[in-house]
This record gives sequence, structure tokens and C-alpha cells, in this order.
Amino acid sequence: MKIAIDAMGGDNAPELIVKGSILARDEYNVDILLYGKENEIKNIVEKNTSDFNNIEIINAEEVITNDDKPVMALRRKKDSSLVKALNTVKERKADAIVSAGSTGALLGGATLIVGRINGIERPAIGTLIPNMYGGFTLLIDSGANVDSKPEFLYDFAIMGDIYLKQVLNITSPKIALANIGSEKTKGDKLTVDTYGLLENTSLPLNFIGNIEAREILQGKADIIICDGFVGNMILKTLEGSVLELMNGLKSALLSSARSKIGAALIKPALKDFKSKFDYSEHGGAPILGVKEIVVKAHGSSDEKAFKNAIRQAKICCENNVNGLIQESIMRR
Repeated sequence: MKIAIDAMGGDNAPELIVKGSILARDEYNVDILLYGKENEIKNIVEKNTSDFNNIEIINAEEVITNDDKPVMALRRKKDSSLVKALNTVKERKADAIVSAGSTGALLGGATLIVGRINGIERPAIGTLIPNMYGGFTLLIDSGANVDSKPEFLYDFAIMGDIYLKQVLNITSPKIALANIGSEKTKGDKLTVDTYGLLENTSLPLNFIGNIEAREILQGKADIIICDGFVGNMILKTLEGSVLELMNGLKSALLSSARSKIGAALIKPALKDFKSKFDYSEHGGAPILGVKEIVVKAHGSSDEKAFKNAIRQAKICCENNVNGLIQESIMRR
């Protein structure tokens, strides 16, 4: 299996990305295609391994950054690491692509270069959110679409259901609709109409109704469906809240000699709590609804997180996630 890597994308690119790719090659037995500035990438590879088997470096002199306008950059920067990697996947010379670069550019490239699955109007980003009990909830869409229709959200439910069944081995994922209340009549026209589609579907979807934002970390649902604007707000709010909570707790525990003694006693418990919200454990978010496997790694991924993003791509390929999505969309 060949995985195309956008080695120049992301806040920590390319050193940590290359390190993570080497780890993935060794642990998951995949071939790695590294796209980026050849001399720079080659020097990093040589510093980190003496085994160059199953690693290929493809020169790409241009880089698409977060400051670029995504669609314009995709058209103008044909020699960028991202565009070259996407084209390799489109041409099926690689089985998947993983990038920690610009989300907008990757999403645009996945749609315009790789192409949508027949019947899918809008691809979506599925982000795994850790909950308080050690499990995960898939938030979909977490930022790809800001003006969704009920039919889009219905498709998100289908894609999320297949992804969790195939990747996390959850037999009958519980699907909930993000809303401001549990009653089926609550919310705007989008959520009310989407509720009707999910409630009356002929597909075997385990729809459990609405869920409020305060319940997300309780693990009540395996999949949460929402518009991309709402999903991104939920995601950023959770990320910021957990970070500030941990920083505030750390400051309080180190504020006096007495509290420092207490901090030493509860350090193992705090470490365990923090690990529950470690994004590096799942590594990346798949862009579901496109013809090939595309995984968006966190922009600040370290080598562990990027390695696990490659693992996600590998699992999606092995379990034919895209093919099963295509079949389900045709039966809806």
C-alpha cells in the first residue's frame, strides 16, 4: 500500500512529518511517497533512518500555505507538494494522501482534483472527539460546509456510520443531531428537516435523536451530525475549553507550597485525564465523500500524531470505506 504525504504542509513541517512517516512505514508496513523540496526532505530522512526501502522522495518546489486562497493556490501552484500528492492519488499511483497543511486547500483539492463520490453533493470532515469515558465521538461535519441542506446532513450520517463501523469496529453507531434541545421540533429549519430524514430513513441507521452541546463529552452518541459552521464552532470551543482548563488547573496547583504537594499526589490522575483528550492518539480527520482516501492531520501534529494519521488512511483503504459509502448512497 502506498501513502502520498504532503511533507511541506503544517505548522511543524517537514521534520516531524517525515519522522512520523518513517515510523508509519516501519510499524504499518506501508510505502511512503514524500512530496516536498527534495534536498530538504532527503536530509531529514538521512538523519532519521539508515533504511531507505519503501521511501520515495518526489520533488515539489512550491508550498501552499494557510495564507493562500485555497482554490487559487491549487490552480496556480501546480508544482506544490499538495497538488502533486493529490494528483498521484487521483491517478491511483497511491492509495491515500495525508496532509497537515491548509484545510481549505486540502478540501478544495480533494473535491476538485480527486473528485466526489457519485451521489455525494458535499464532502465532509469527520473529526474524532475524545469523551470522558475513554471513547470517541465522530463530529461530522467539522468545518467543510457552512451552508448545508438537510440532504447533505443525511449523507453525513451515512458516511459517518460506515466510517465508524469499518475503522473503529462499532457495530451499530448511535447517531445524534446537534441541536439546542432534545425535542424533535426544536431548532431551525435545517435541523428540523434533517431530523425527519434521519427518523424516516430506510437505511439501517441507529438514529437516537437530538443532542445538546453540553452532552457531547458524555459519550451519549457515537456520531454527531451538524452543519460545518456549527461543527467547527463546537470543535474549537471544546479544544479551547480543555486547554484553558488544564492551564488554569496547572496554575492553581503550583500557586503555593501546599498546593504543590497536592499536585504531586494527583499527578498520575491528571496525566491520565489529559491523555483522554490527546489528539495524537487518532491523528487525523478523514474527508469523507471523495473518491479516494484523504486524511487531514492536525496542523501542529508531532511524529506520533502524523504516524497515527497514516494508520487511519491505511485502515480506510483496507476496509473499503469509500466503496461502501458509494453502495449506501445508491440505496438511500
